[in-house]
Amino acid sequence: MKHCDYSHAKQVVSNVGWEQEFFVIDNDLYLQRPDLMACGRTLVGSQPHLGQQLDNNYFARIHPRVKAFMNEVQREMWAIGCSISVMHNEVAPGQHEISPIFALTNVSTDQNEACREIFDDCAAMFGLRVLLHEKPFAGLNGNGKHSNWGLNTDSGLNLFHPGKTEKEQEIFAVMVSALVTGINCHQDIIRNAVATAGNDHRLGAQEAPPAIMSLYTGAGMEAHLRAIMDGGKLAGYGNEGMKEVTFGAPQITPVDANIEDRNRTAPFPFCGNRFEFRAVGGNQNIAWPMTMCNVAMADGMSQISDLVEGGKNVRDACAAALKDNIQVVFNGNGYSEEWPKEAEKRGLLNLKNTPAALAAFASKKNKTLFEKHGVFSVEETESRAEIFYERYIEVLKLESSCLLEMINTQVIPSCAEDLAKFAKHPDILKDRSDLFTALNKENGALEKLIDSFPESGTLGEQAVFCADKLIAGMDSVRDVCDKCERKISKNNWPFPSYTSMLFGHQGDGVDAVE
Repeated sequence: MKHCDYSHAKQVVSNVGWEQEFFVIDNDLYLQRPDLMACGRTLVGSQPHLGQQLDNNYFARIHPRVKAFMNEVQREMWAIGCSISVMHNEVAPGQHEISPIFALTNVSTDQNEACREIFDDCAAMFGLRVLLHEKPFAGLNGNGKHSNWGLNTDSGLNLFHPGKTEKEQEIFAVMVSALVTGINCHQDIIRNAVATAGNDHRLGAQEAPPAIMSLYTGAGMEAHLRAIMDGGKLAGYGNEGMKEVTFGAPQITPVDANIEDRNRTAPFPFCGNRFEFRAVGGNQNIAWPMTMCNVAMADGMSQISDLVEGGKNVRDACAAALKDNIQVVFNGNGYSEEWPKEAEKRGLLNLKNTPAALAAFASKKNKTLFEKHGVFSVEETESRAEIFYERYIEVLKLESSCLLEMINTQVIPSCAEDLAKFAKHPDILKDRSDLFTALNKENGALEKLIDSFPESGTLGEQAVFCADKLIAGMDSVRDVCDKCERKISKNNWPFPSYTSMLFGHQGDGVDAVE
């Protein structure tokens, strides 16, 4: 990192590098799935025998058909001035990821939206379809869009890089103190930044961070922050623990290793020169999450500035802010059963689903926050809450009605045909008849739930109904339906299977794993 003239810095800008995860399936199979076409995710589907349990897809060879598609995407992204730095297979079969070189947040946001359109255009050239939904396949890794967020001055200083000089390290400590303050004081807006019906399937699912918005600094940085709280200097972090990775060949230049270990269970981990917002969903526009990060950070900086304006020196102001907010720093396992209990003791929010998050969004605190920083008026804050509620409700109503129709018009007729085949085999017939009857019963219960939707209720009440009632009803239908799929002849099942969709576009190996 070059040394900068801090006195000439007049502006701080945010930048981001997104990591877009997505699934690729054959377009012909996509067109046979009403749920994928209407909802972006599969509402039913029995688990494949070969999923991700053997860890044999991550960073493995990209199938030639998919590789050709990804190369075309890369060329089209180059044409609009966006260089893709990473293309690789992801954890689940049929899942992949691309990542560009970071850019200013507004530019990077536009590039990501353009990329989504380019995906569709290029996929059509190869008879493929791209799935960006956060959970297109139940039981398999979902799609995130980790957003590597950083701050720079207009004079070239990376505010989230510890640096080597004392001055750089002091600035870094101040910025981290502000971030700790902002995240702790505004956990609710950070959680709302990633609150969608699709992302509810992913957060806390042992593949994505929990819904508790904590900050991972790493053990070394936490120790330094606590030392500041106890009277220590702002500078000093980064002097110890800096390592180089060597490659055993003089032709290859060593690279600096991260000071801290990487934590994949945290929603907001430190990555050496930036913080990674890992909770962003694959189907989201990153403008909203990045706006919430910037607002929280701006308010954290404002609070420290107010302390300085009130008479404290910068070191003491940071120490005071850290003492009030250090509880948001958590460097343990975010997936552990103990963490929610510990988070509750610390006073951290655990807004487990979108309705719970939205209920906390348009609060008096947040209306004041957005007005203070010139982001939204009170009316704009309220309107966004209303829009988010309506979006969530409509998604769940769409999914439940789509599932109901799929079962009534395609699955139950297939069940009836299957029963007819075993009319002369009473032992086999009884087992299947009971299962198919259970499916019909659960689907009837779902239909009654849909009919009982509280049309006259508030948006909050309707959203809670969707979360507590509709989702449970859909899950009950799916559970029985997936058991039916494992009973009925493959040729008589109305929809392409998970195995066909996850492996069919590769053109080989389908029969071997089905």
